[in-house]
Amino acid sequence: MAIQFKALPTENVKALQRGGPDAYGLIPERRISDGDGVPCRHCLKNVAAGEAYLVLAYRPFPELQPYAETGPIFLHAEHCERAAEAAALPEILESTDYIVRGYGGDDRIVYGSGGIIPTVAIATRAEILFERDDIAYVHVRSARNNCYQCRIERA
Repeated sequence: MAIQFKALPTENVKALQRGGPDAYGLIPERRISDGDGVPCRHCLKNVAAGEAYLVLAYRPFPELQPYAETGPIFLHAEHCERAAEAAALPEILESTDYIVRGYGGDDRIVYGSGGIIPTVAIATRAEILFERDDIAYVHVRSARNNCYQCRIERA
């Protein structure tokens, strides 16, 4: 089965880069990268040392509900190109493992679908999850902090 890794939508990112409020109604914090561990969820690349980035609360769900996890993410503070939707692992996935978890069409966790998966096996795990009819999409999240990284959908 073909899959696609998807970055945050450009229209959402541009609003945040212009100073729009995050998921908590706060203005994103602006910082300067030291070049280590600052993955932009729009271009799916790390923010280089010396570049400005934003820290903000993000909720990758359309509505508030009990399963709508919200957490911190990073974005380039200035314009960056959205990563192309592709089957290849995004550059930002450089840890040894990640939480990979399926969600239903109702945007709720599908119990039994989540696990800590070695990075090299993320695509295979997503393909297995998509064999299930109750999985609409998959999130990749930090195994250490549960931070949202990207979304995977059927191609």
